[in-house]
Amino acid sequence: MILLIGYSVYNVSLWLVFMVFIIWLFLTVSGSAFIGWNYHLKSLNSNPKTPHNHVAITFDDGPNPEFTPKVLSLLKTHHAKATFFCIGKHIELFPDIFKSIIENGHTVGNHTYSHDHAFGFFSTEKVISELQQTNAIIKQQTGLGIKLYRPAFGVTNPSIKRALKVTKLQSIGWSKRSLDTTNLSEKKILKRITKNLKRGDVILLHDTSEKTVIVLEQLLLFLQKQNMESVTIDTLFNMKAYA
Repeated sequence: MILLIGYSVYNVSLWLVFMVFIIWLFLTVSGSAFIGWNYHLKSLNSNPKTPHNHVAITFDDGPNPEFTPKVLSLLKTHHAKATFFCIGKHIELFPDIFKSIIENGHTVGNHTYSHDHAFGFFSTEKVISELQQTNAIIKQQTGLGIKLYRPAFGVTNPSIKRALKVTKLQSIGWSKRSLDTTNLSEKKILKRITKNLKRGDVILLHDTSEKTVIVLEQLLLFLQKQNMESVTIDTLFNMKAYA
């Protein structure tokens, strides 16, 4: 609208209007897709100021009946803690696995109810409904009031920003995206994570495949050699995970 006014009232070049629009569109689309930009809303992506040699391993899309128990077993063996951003409908299907995450001393967060591929196009009201539905399921299952949220696909936009204001959830991003749900090999995924890994980094994984389990084991051994420790998101950022 401002560009059109500039064109019609102030005789701004139509070419300039077009170029500004293209730049705005690029920034908006990219800012929606790349959570680390903090374009639409502020996410906690890393904490380089942590005084400890800590990183945070996080898992999305669970709980999964086949792979979440394997992940929990590995974490227990290596005395590591993690944060699991769980999908509401999966919590309903596998409540005992979800509870076992908490019983093992890990932190849980909201990862929407449906994890719909069109989530980035949902209205504010629909986003709020999804987040509140998952919060209610977790509250019913565990008595915990959730404060942490991981955007589905890492997508943010004004509707999600407004929904987080209503639900009072804190968006959690990442600084190390493993791409463990792609066709990359275990070796390449591990290299993506460990290359230039530094204190305060937040690592994104998914407890949904055998490949991730294999990568996790190697990652935990790497952290041990580097004298680094995986902690929960709330520990890394010195915040409360639950209301």
